[in-house]
Amino acid sequence: MPVIVDGMNVLASRPDGWWRDRTAAMQRFAARVDRLAARDDDDEWIIVFDGRERPLRGIKHAEVIWAARRGPNAADDRIVDLLRESTDAPGNVVYTSDRELGHRAAALGAEVRRAGDLLRRLELPQD
Repeated sequence: MPVIVDGMNVLASRPDGWWRDRTAAMQRFAARVDRLAARDDDDEWIIVFDGRERPLRGIKHAEVIWAARRGPNAADDRIVDLLRESTDAPGNVVYTSDRELGHRAAALGAEVRRAGDLLRRLELPQD
């Protein structure tokens, strides 16, 4: 079952200074998701990030996808495209706290889970 993570939405939901070094924050976040994906043999983990593509090292168990275009909702639109292309609907899971994306994903049969749900799974402290 595909598990799709709205990368910047989940990452940015924890104000830990990630904006000071966006690439490093993306690397740390992707590495944590990758460790979770390594323990989760049943699911295919996909992280979708906004912005320009950046080199993330050592990610072996999760797939990192960059939004195909720039601008508002680029990652959200890419997530919706992935859901439309999926052969596993309605078994898809999307982690996001973006209300509009949540509605779009649910309309395509995905189970929508909040950013905090994933942060707890990753054992990150919550504010």
